[in-house]
Amino acid sequence: GIVASILVFLCFGVTQAKDGPFTRPHPAYWRFWLCVSVVYELFLIFILFQTVHDGRQFMKYIDPKLGVPLPERDYGGNCLIYDPGNVTDPFHNLWDKMDGFVPAHFLGWYIKTLMIRDWWMCMIISVMFEFLEYSLEHQLPNFSECWWDHWIMDVLLCNGLGIYCGMKTLAWLSMKPYQWQGLWNIPTYKGKIKRIAFQFTPYSWVKFEWRPASNLRRWLAVLGIIFMFLLAELNTFYLKFVLWMPPEHYLVLLRLVFFVNVGGVAMREIYDFMDDPKFHKKLGQQAWLVSAITVTEFLIVVKYDPHTLMLPIPFSVMQCWFLGILLILIWTLWRFFIHDITLRYKETRRRKQEAPVDWDRQLGNGSTAAASGRSKLNGSSETLRQRKS
Repeated sequence: GIVASILVFLCFGVTQAKDGPFTRPHPAYWRFWLCVSVVYELFLIFILFQTVHDGRQFMKYIDPKLGVPLPERDYGGNCLIYDPGNVTDPFHNLWDKMDGFVPAHFLGWYIKTLMIRDWWMCMIISVMFEFLEYSLEHQLPNFSECWWDHWIMDVLLCNGLGIYCGMKTLAWLSMKPYQWQGLWNIPTYKGKIKRIAFQFTPYSWVKFEWRPASNLRRWLAVLGIIFMFLLAELNTFYLKFVLWMPPEHYLVLLRLVFFVNVGGVAMREIYDFMDDPKFHKKLGQQAWLVSAITVTEFLIVVKYDPHTLMLPIPFSVMQCWFLGILLILIWTLWRFFIHDITLRYKETRRRKQEAPVDWDRQLGNGSTAAASGRSKLNGSSETLRQRKS
């Protein structure tokens, strides 16, 4: 009955919901994911209002294998790339880290780059998440990784290569000519197949120029986007921890597929709202839903396992985060308040210095004009005297 009700709602939404900014491959496709967002948010609200035991056992209705506590895998431990003690396979630590999550990392960052469309923002989010793993490894054991797993395999190879391929794809999409022609008007079969393939590419292209340092509104918006991205990434690990789902479970994969489809629409709506607020007077519906879903997932984590979240953070980690937040606050104050006030003061001072010069010039012109006017008057009076005499 629940599945039938969901299907009826999806059918209604696909045919009647409001269109978003994307039209390829078809507007109904994006309306479908908008309605799936509503269903997923309602499911999260339902789980949020259950007791911890009932919420975990409810997952058995989806998969009978769930509802059982699972051991967390620790990726740290022996961090030697070449282990001379193991004669059979000295590179066993390296091969042990080469699991299915390596291509998942690459593919995930390739798609995130297509969403964000900015190299710097992607690199900042990638590096910041590694710092989050360092900071929270006392809470989740699988955050404990070797240094080369953090910075070489994740940041440089998987994430870096995914971002590079994503930027190359963006460059190709920005230079590709967008000439849409009806399928039946194309004479050759090769042209028809190419046209069908291009149906899954954007109808037109918009280059994202975030310009976070241009004004305070855009700077705070970019900080909010980075924060929500990092929170959504953390929710992936914490949700499967509190709901007892193994990392390779299909529900974890379905959640990632869901965010792939709704994240691109949400980022486009956020960019349109930031770039042209006069035309886009309010934030898009998909952006609101993605934000609500991310916050609801975090609330589930807080309710289901507050003990893990309240574990004391190491003092050295707190010092690093305090220093980072302090530097961001200082830069924000300097860039958007002190710097702007200084520029206004210099501009006002320059105008005041130029004002007396202009005033002297005006006085000089006025005295000359007055003198010439008196001479004309004198000349005319002299002429009158001569005439009278």
